[in-house]
Amino acid sequence: MTDAATADAPRRRGGLWHHLDFRRLWIGDTVSQFGTMISQLALPLVAINTLHASVFEVGLLTTFETLAFLLIGLPAGAWVDRMRHRRVLIVGDVVRALALGSLPLAALVDALTIGQLYVVALTVGVATVFFDVAYQSYLPELVSRTELVEGNAKLQASQSVAQVAGPSAGGALIQALTAPGAVFLDALSFLWSAAWLTRIRTRSVKPARKPDRHLGREIATGLKFVAGNRLLRSIAMCTGTSNLFNSIGAAVYLVLLARELDLSAGIIGLITSTAAIGGLIGSLLAGRVARRLGQGPAIWIPVALTAPAWFIVPFVHRDWTLALLAVGQIAFWGGVVVYNITQVSFRQGLCPPELLGRMNATMRFFVWGTMPLGGLIGAVLGAWLGTRETLFIAAVGMSLAFLPVFLSPLRTLRELPSYAEPPAEQHAPA
Repeated sequence: MTDAATADAPRRRGGLWHHLDFRRLWIGDTVSQFGTMISQLALPLVAINTLHASVFEVGLLTTFETLAFLLIGLPAGAWVDRMRHRRVLIVGDVVRALALGSLPLAALVDALTIGQLYVVALTVGVATVFFDVAYQSYLPELVSRTELVEGNAKLQASQSVAQVAGPSAGGALIQALTAPGAVFLDALSFLWSAAWLTRIRTRSVKPARKPDRHLGREIATGLKFVAGNRLLRSIAMCTGTSNLFNSIGAAVYLVLLARELDLSAGIIGLITSTAAIGGLIGSLLAGRVARRLGQGPAIWIPVALTAPAWFIVPFVHRDWTLALLAVGQIAFWGGVVVYNITQVSFRQGLCPPELLGRMNATMRFFVWGTMPLGGLIGAVLGAWLGTRETLFIAAVGMSLAFLPVFLSPLRTLRELPSYAEPPAEQHAPA
């Protein structure tokens, strides 16, 4: 952590809200998250309603949105460890703004195609890879390690609020402005986020260039750190499995709601917003859950209890079951957020500062690299078996995803190791 971060460390009641640079990071991220929630609804609806894409083409969009994590996830960590994290965040926001801004311009001149939608999705994904790796590596520079759980919880809370209000607002905007118009507002949100990030005063010192540095060896170091630690391996397997089956379901989820149930963009946005209330609840309860259950059980118990809520989705119809869907997703996302806050804070506290970028990128490669595969599988299954059958397969996989963590020492560990107390197996061969 830099001297500036130490000097700005919160010392009054209210915690990190009195940390000026953290507050700027929080505001920038919150603005960006609201825009992202709008786009996550708008891009598939552009394909479904504007371009009249097939089930396979819509499902393939999920693949392109996450393909970057599979293609460049590992080298991105080594590159980010060579850069100033704040600069990476700003560039990532600007690139996403330009890419998304091209869609409404193309729609304006009636030149929008499914191919451009795929290219934009891939470009945004590449920028997101760098942004997310740098973002998780930057927080420990701004705050002390004892404040990581609080910082992650506050950032997760803002994401959850965006998930609650963003899709609802997005649905209304899509109906009023069309989906391309809503995407334009998303592009502006990334520029606003970049403006807030430029105001952060804490500056990272650019890592010194080592004369013998080698990209392959740096990537291998990150891989060895993650693969050589049994706790990190189990978390990667759990999250990767969950993301795989979640992407299988996501590939056809909006097809079910928008095409088969013929719900309007506003209703779809309202359902998504209501479901995301669980994320806000989870972010507020994460600290209490970890204290009550212990840090290890707080990682696996929430997802084990709430993932079966996915079984509601395949049986939804245009009736009272829509309300049941909202309740189920509240429960599901509450469990996911508790899991994420606990395991991300553990990872950040366990890793040496010089390895944060590579550790985060390696974890992202393992856990997000399954998502484009899931999107492709979902597209194929949706075209072959149907949307409801595909969603049922996704529910089965989601319900079993907790097993790698359950079968690891995390099942009973109340206090997780940190960098100050590295686990002995961290240096053992995988």
